[in-house]
Amino acid sequence: MARDLLGAQQFYGAVLGWKFRPARLGENFTVAVVEGVPVAGIGELAEDLAVAAAWTPYFAVDDADVAVDRIRERSGTIAVGPVSFPTGGRGALVADRDGAAFGIWEGGVSADWRVGVGPSPAWLELRTRDAFEAAIFYGEVLEWATGRPGCCEVSYEDAQVVLRQAGEPVARLNGAGDDSPVCGQETTRPRWHVHFRVADLDEAIAAAVAAGGTTLSTIIPSPTERCVTLRDPEGAMFIITAARTD
Repeated sequence: MARDLLGAQQFYGAVLGWKFRPARLGENFTVAVVEGVPVAGIGELAEDLAVAAAWTPYFAVDDADVAVDRIRERSGTIAVGPVSFPTGGRGALVADRDGAAFGIWEGGVSADWRVGVGPSPAWLELRTRDAFEAAIFYGEVLEWATGRPGCCEVSYEDAQVVLRQAGEPVARLNGAGDDSPVCGQETTRPRWHVHFRVADLDEAIAAAVAAGGTTLSTIIPSPTERCVTLRDPEGAMFIITAARTD
């Protein structure tokens, strides 16, 4: 969600190479596309809405009312919704019991949307107080690891809770206590981080700064990739990541 829809398109187009097409939710929404694949949505905030610009992951659910009831029963917070859109679909903005914000969406999810592969977001990551407790919360709310068709599998890999769909890793949950440098560590409160994949990390950083963005971290390497935390001109935080070539 951004306050300047056109400005956001110009910034992310320059940094991530995105193209944009109209969204079926109306003129205040747009869909970012890379090589024909929808990778993200940007919506324009109403002028009188006192909400910060931010990236928020949305999880598909079969019934938004049921999901909201589950969140409330497990001491989560309902901020907005469920809201019905005239063009179809129902959504809600919520938070888990540690305060990490996320959204839920009922209906109308295209099979083209995906994370973890291709030009889509590299992955979603939850940095929280207790990853195992969070996995139980989200598993009960979103029906992870239930064995029903299309649901996600949960495993513990390399000191992380890993969420997979059809065998492909789509999200990771990390708890407190790991002192090793990691992108997104600049914020101490629990939150979901969106990692976007780029071909050249240094070029993307330079493009972000030239377009009015700021860096919030140094470049942090891992055995397979390099990442950096950025903030766009309106203050929305995101992470870009690129494969290591050395």
